[in-house]
Amino acid sequence: MNYTLHQLQIFLKIAELQSITKASEELHLTQPAVSIQLKNFQDQFPIPLTEVVGRRLFITDFGTEIAQAAQRILEQVQEIDHRTVAYQGKLSGRLKLSVVSTGKYVMPYFLSDFIKEHDGIELIMDVTNKTKVVRSLEENEVDFALVSVLPDKLSVSGVELMPNKLFYVSNYHRELPKKVSKKYLFEKIPLIYREPGSATRNAMEYFISQNRYSVTKKLELTSNEAVKQAVIAGLGCSIMPLIGIKNALKSNELKIVPVQGLPITTTWNLIWLKSKNLSPVALALLEYLEQEKDVIIQKKFGWVDGF
Repeated sequence: MNYTLHQLQIFLKIAELQSITKASEELHLTQPAVSIQLKNFQDQFPIPLTEVVGRRLFITDFGTEIAQAAQRILEQVQEIDHRTVAYQGKLSGRLKLSVVSTGKYVMPYFLSDFIKEHDGIELIMDVTNKTKVVRSLEENEVDFALVSVLPDKLSVSGVELMPNKLFYVSNYHRELPKKVSKKYLFEKIPLIYREPGSATRNAMEYFISQNRYSVTKKLELTSNEAVKQAVIAGLGCSIMPLIGIKNALKSNELKIVPVQGLPITTTWNLIWLKSKNLSPVALALLEYLEQEKDVIIQKKFGWVDGF
């Protein structure tokens, strides 16, 4: 056997994505380069690692076992790297976060200087919807999760970061009656929703149900960015987090429509399982946030108070 760590990394990614094309994109390699490394890796085993059925790539049972072994090997290599850095007197290790999609406009600003200060930390941040964020936390796959609504069924600790305001927004040039009613805004104009499981969608649906509106026209999109672009294009209106539309407001692509009862205000919380033994890196982040949170909010998000 003469396989390399690079080959292990490539095969593990192929096994994870079930696709050479997707693996090459995620690894920033050409598809031929990934195919060659897969062939070289396969040549060292007498049993097939993959098979192609109907032009689709599948991982064999043996290949799955090899992928699991590769995962363990690569984790051990990372541990060696972290220990080496630690012996040099630096904070090191892996920091894993799961962040709701709108949180991508928030969390990087609370991490930036911390990561720059500790270059031995490997950051992994998954951006997805609330349902998947809560699941990853529940299954102990991450150190922290960023949510705007706390999960009901998990025992968690948390740090409040900043408010999350949701407003009714439309295309800047959409003409509305001078005295527009809420009923008109929600029942006559197409509404654009996030996908099921999104905290933004849940807040929007709760507001609509409390006011007993009958929404007849709606679209459903799977990211905050997609919703924003659809509203800008004039496909409809939506209730959106202020944090993700700053530039569109400044450039007169979107406008906030005043609606009684809005904005809906929640709080961004960085949470973790109460039962979790936090790593030195995770504890260091919490200490950093305790000291620097207010400064970061004022410096990076002071503009929010103007709305």
